[in-house]
Amino acid sequence: MAEVIGVRFKEVGKVYYFDPDMHTLKLGDTVIVETSRGVECGKVAIANKEVQDEDIVHPLKKLIRVATKEDLRRLEENARREKEAMKICEKKIAEHKLDMKLVDVEYTFDNSKILFYFTADGRVDFRALVKDLASVFRTRIELRQIGVRDESKMLGGLGVCGRPFCCSSFLGEFHPVSIKMAKEQGLSLSPTKISGTCGRLMCCLKYEQDAYSDLLKRTPKVGAIVKTPAGKGLVVESNLLTQTLKVKMDNTPDTAAPQTFKVKQVRLVKDGYIKLSKKEAEELRELEDK
Repeated sequence: MAEVIGVRFKEVGKVYYFDPDMHTLKLGDTVIVETSRGVECGKVAIANKEVQDEDIVHPLKKLIRVATKEDLRRLEENARREKEAMKICEKKIAEHKLDMKLVDVEYTFDNSKILFYFTADGRVDFRALVKDLASVFRTRIELRQIGVRDESKMLGGLGVCGRPFCCSSFLGEFHPVSIKMAKEQGLSLSPTKISGTCGRLMCCLKYEQDAYSDLLKRTPKVGAIVKTPAGKGLVVESNLLTQTLKVKMDNTPDTAAPQTFKVKQVRLVKDGYIKLSKKEAEELRELEDK
């Protein structure tokens, strides 16, 4: 076991473990730590606690210090510089006629590097731009291409539910979301209804997937043959949440309406399966993670 603190460097970013070095810290404390990209300033997201050694990426770096007033002033100055750097970089991109969109600018705490985050449809040759920016800022320059989900996380906004984006309010990391999830949850496969502002599948499709997967294991699917109190029939509709089935009975005319049964009332003879057609898959491929 080892005592650690969890530090987050962005408002809704991944949490990294550090050795508190005999300090007792509380949530929200601003601290200075050494990372793979140099000295950085972050906020404590997890107060002192003990974790298993296998949960730690070794070597565990130590806390340098709790942020001082001078450190906080430097953070404010860096934020001001980032706004200026944003304007300069946008101007340089236009001058070089590059097909890219600048999303964010970040100064490292010790000012040893400036990171420019951008989106683009394909690869961009920005070597001339980097040289131009280096001559202006006189420090190391890094241009980092990000995806549309990362862009939404950085910029924020409101989702179709009317709430702030999950990615920019509480999701530390993105999780894979697939068309299969929407299909299993019985959702409309219309891109406008299952995709977020970023143009990819909504992250919230993942939230209830475990529950749906569990229900699917014990609920006959559409196309299944089941034995009911009224005889054998074919499942034509399945409601996972209410655990009800509509069954077309073998012993009734074709024009007869299906009968409704609770899942616990039927016995499975042969299960059906959920299939995503080739046409559906091709039409919705762009919505899945790249």
